[in-house]
Amino acid sequence: MRRPELDQILTAMLASQPEVSDLLFTVDRPPQVEAYGELKPVILDPPIDKLTPFQIETIALNMIGDNLWHIEDLLRHGSCDASYSLADRARFRVNIFSQRGSFSIVCRQLNAQVPTLERLNFPLVFKELPKEKTGLILVTGATGSGKSTTLAAILDEINRTKPVHIVTLEDPVEYLHPHKVATFNQRELGLDFDTYASGLRAALRQAPKVILVGEMRDRETVKIALSAAETGHLVLSTLHTVNAGETINRILGMFDPEEQEQVRTRLSDTLRWVASQRLVPKVSGGRFALVELMGSNLRIQEAIRLGESEGKTFYEIIEASYPFGWRTFDNACLDAFEQGLITEETALLYCTKRSVVSRGIDAIKKTRGEMNASANTLRMKASRAGDTGDHVAAPPVLKLK
Repeated sequence: MRRPELDQILTAMLASQPEVSDLLFTVDRPPQVEAYGELKPVILDPPIDKLTPFQIETIALNMIGDNLWHIEDLLRHGSCDASYSLADRARFRVNIFSQRGSFSIVCRQLNAQVPTLERLNFPLVFKELPKEKTGLILVTGATGSGKSTTLAAILDEINRTKPVHIVTLEDPVEYLHPHKVATFNQRELGLDFDTYASGLRAALRQAPKVILVGEMRDRETVKIALSAAETGHLVLSTLHTVNAGETINRILGMFDPEEQEQVRTRLSDTLRWVASQRLVPKVSGGRFALVELMGSNLRIQEAIRLGESEGKTFYEIIEASYPFGWRTFDNACLDAFEQGLITEETALLYCTKRSVVSRGIDAIKKTRGEMNASANTLRMKASRAGDTGDHVAAPPVLKLK
């Protein structure tokens, strides 16, 4: 298989479904695409009912090209990350990995258009994130929750408003930012630097005002990022955590107990915002990003330095700061339900505290009059049962002797 043939297959796979997010190649399965969170097989011409190990290895070598770095990474560690461009149509973040003696490939389609905060329909308080001059901003969530998209929108806002030098360290480069007011230098792991720690260390000598670190994977990267934030840089990065409070615990957990007190102090001084995301299905189709947002104030700094305690948890502090634009996932679920973006079942499935959201949904329904309608429906059913001669058993009467 040559590259033009591979490009033809990729083009057909993209055209097979609307809103394709991922392309999958697995042995003994046909080529598959993921659309709206579901895997669907793709019928090609000529058809491929089951991919063979040789076919997938050929596709992998075409995607890697002559990059010896990626080939060595694949052979030594069992997987590698790469990027692949399909002419002017699409770009992909590619992960090639070995399983049961053969290779599999997952290609995540990257959006060519750089997103904006307005288009993502985030709360207005998100406009405050690009205004920060120094410190640490973290965007967290599971894989595929839209972290890179959010960071790209924040960088685009900086790009439109500030004449600064921005250096990004990515794996791989996802959004290609054009030079606007700011100047961009985008570096890719495996092509321009070998580890995030070394790339970040080198970035400190490249006179940036803003540094994007694709992911904080280890303690060394976190330490250098904290140092960069302390020395007048704005550092943006991601972590795989479920909420804002867990993000703090995850960072502290990377360090030994004897180091944690110092890290708590440094983190409380440098952390500016934590935005956690969860992608949920919308009522109208597609997906919607629920966002938990935590800023920095005296109560948050105290909770980071001394740890959480009763009445002083990150959840409670965020909830108390809702009038200032902060929000928990529970707040986000209730807001989305009230706007008709998600169903009650979705809100209860993706919330943090189900009892809190359940009470909130009941209050929203009561405001809409839906609770009264349900009660009237029950009374009408009971009256109809009496009309037809149906009898409801009365509760037993206890007689005292």
